[in-house]
Amino acid sequence: MLIFVILIAILYAALMLAFLKGWNSLKPSTDNYEPPKTRFSIIIPFRNEAENLPDLLESLAILNYPFKLFEILLINDESEDDSEKIIAEFIETQPQLNLKVLQNHRISNSPKKDAIKTAIEMAQLEYILTTDADCKIPQNWLQSFNTEILENNSVMIAAPVKIEITDKKFVTSFEALDFLSLQITGAGAFGIKKAFMANGANLCYKKESFVKQNGFEGNSEIASGDDVFLLQKFIQQQLKVTFLKDQNAIVKTKPQSSFKRLVQQRIRWASKTSAYTSNFAKLTGLIVFNMNIAFSLSLLFGIFKLFPFPYFMILFLVKFNLDFVLLYRGTILFKNESLMRKYLISSVLYPFFSVYVAILSLFGGYNWKGRRFKR
Repeated sequence: MLIFVILIAILYAALMLAFLKGWNSLKPSTDNYEPPKTRFSIIIPFRNEAENLPDLLESLAILNYPFKLFEILLINDESEDDSEKIIAEFIETQPQLNLKVLQNHRISNSPKKDAIKTAIEMAQLEYILTTDADCKIPQNWLQSFNTEILENNSVMIAAPVKIEITDKKFVTSFEALDFLSLQITGAGAFGIKKAFMANGANLCYKKESFVKQNGFEGNSEIASGDDVFLLQKFIQQQLKVTFLKDQNAIVKTKPQSSFKRLVQQRIRWASKTSAYTSNFAKLTGLIVFNMNIAFSLSLLFGIFKLFPFPYFMILFLVKFNLDFVLLYRGTILFKNESLMRKYLISSVLYPFFSVYVAILSLFGGYNWKGRRFKR
């Protein structure tokens, strides 16, 4: 076991240093935006989001972009609450917005992919921009994407998402740190030209390219992955993908309402990893999972004096320090440095949480938005 621990520590260190190099190589955007030219179809699936829609709609109403250059398509995925009523009332108060409500056309095992596909078939404009119904959109969101497209001719653009801290619960900070780690490593992979991860809550791509690549074909039976599988497909076809490192493009999303829902969400995300086409993504997942296994086992065995505790401390310090640097760099962009106050305890608990989620994802399905999905 000692050899395994040493080997995985070396591999993990190399991987995290690569992500750090990639993150640092990404050039931050400035506020010197190009004149608005790009036309966007904003696509937002929703299911039973009456609680969250008012915040989303309010943020859409104050977008700093010419109304004639964007449309908003909200896709109802069999909601059973007052979501449609809330949207209808909003439309009456904001007649200047080109906003439509569509009904989801289900054809696969993935309601969200079906919803996005339904909207793209109706979309009138050149670039698709997706987000989620539990999000808040920054005012200069479209300005930022427009500038990235005009300056870099990007076919797909991944952009940052942050958890909005709504309470002082430890589980909320834990989730925010976990989510931040995914954001930074995903962005870092873009920086080293090994992109494999994006978030559909803030993702933009050319409609024409989506159609030419047959959209979600090939992974439509996997409930999640409307973002990462599309990214990996674009990369396979050597289309230009970039990451938008801009504070003014950060979309805020709400944390899960309970630890149980957090686990279900993470199982949902983990369930798609076996279908990744990126070898780098698979290698990353393997190294990170084995690091968490090594950390958890060496700590438990060390407590019971079945493993030399000094070696666990070496492993701990390698992981603790590298993760700290990455996360702290991320909190500067996301302006949530106070999260690092919960880093110490989170760094000890996270490996156990990660292994727990990984094991659950291998042996069962998950519940999401009132539906049961099989693996």
